[in-house]
Amino acid sequence: MELECGNCKVRSWRLEDAESLVRHANNRKVWINLRDRFPHPYTAEDAQKWLTYAVSAEPEVDFAIEYGGEAAGGISFTLGTDVERHSAEVGYWLGESVWGRGTATAALRAATRFASTQFDLWRLFAVPFSDNIGSIRVLEKAGFVREGIMRCSAVKEGQIKDQGLYAFVPDPCPR
Repeated sequence: MELECGNCKVRSWRLEDAESLVRHANNRKVWINLRDRFPHPYTAEDAQKWLTYAVSAEPEVDFAIEYGGEAAGGISFTLGTDVERHSAEVGYWLGESVWGRGTATAALRAATRFASTQFDLWRLFAVPFSDNIGSIRVLEKAGFVREGIMRCSAVKEGQIKDQGLYAFVPDPCPR
């Protein structure tokens, strides 16, 4: 899969992304706003494990964000099941050297359109830490709307954190 996004691409992960993945992912400023399952420090072994998984996963729900000809971040969907089968959580990250260029917003817009049609989704949502102003701004610029604050809903580095609940629902909602 490959989506052109202006200054970046959203595309399938490749095994040869390992070096750039480590370079962009091995950064505490990136890790501090992600779930604990994202390793820190991020090693070559972590990259190999991730890429081996991502290139063979079915359905494909994990994608690289390519900037400047290399994988500089990632965007993933966790598809809902049962009564939430038309919903998915989206998560994304971008290497610090690419921050502030509109790349995450462009990638999120394109990936949202793709996932909505590819997986017949009526709702995509994200739960950024409420103090992650950069990610919140990306979500808002990509058309996600704040639905609320989930108080005391996460723990990162021993700190209890609030999370925002942001959602994208097509207008009109297919009721």
